Amino acid sequence: MISAYLDRFEDDLAVLLLGDEMKKVNFPKCFLPEGVGEGDYLKIDIAYDKEATEKAEQEALDLLKDD
Repeated sequence: MISAYLDRFEDDLAVLLLGDEMKKVNFPKCFLPEGVGEGDYLKIDIAYDKEATEKAEQEALDLLKDD
């Protein structure tokens, strides 16, 4: 889980400061939970989707075989 501080909005982007180092990232506002605003803290959970990755790899291989 990554802690993120919502620093500000710039057009369609939210400027988030991530982790203890407060690394700045621009994040699309449309993916934020409804009702959050500047000064709010968020929790970000990023997980590897092995199943989707393997499916996409197989689809790519299948396309190459058809050539």
